[in-house]
Amino acid sequence: MQQRISLVTLAVADLDRSQKFYERLGWTRSLKAAQGVAFFQCGGMALALWPRDDMAKDAGVEIGDAAPAMQPVSFAQNLASRAEVDAMMAEAERAGAPIVKRAHETFYGGYAGYFADPDGFLWEIAWNPGFAIDEDGSITIPD
Repeated sequence: MQQRISLVTLAVADLDRSQKFYERLGWTRSLKAAQGVAFFQCGGMALALWPRDDMAKDAGVEIGDAAPAMQPVSFAQNLASRAEVDAMMAEAERAGAPIVKRAHETFYGGYAGYFADPDGFLWEIAWNPGFAIDEDGSITIPD
């Protein structure tokens, strides 16, 4: 198996609400003709929003009602500076995101905060001085 991720799909309670939230963050929906799912191109990968019941049916599994924020997963967007982190956190708050943890100095010498999307999925917005950021926003993890 190749070491890469092509698509991350979030099982959401209300597709329209979640899609509008990400659009308020300034994200642009791709493949707008797709029905019942929303795609957002994110560099070399994509984020999809899919109704929770549809995902469960497709996978043949039961998806409980536990809030996703209680699951051991979060998403992160690394930025080039503390100022960019503060600006993104403010943008998320204006878009209606609850701020879970205000941006702060981190144990690794960086700066980061957390917000949640409408389904409780956590997003870490961070500046890490040890991660180089390319022009397209992709990061390079050092050896």
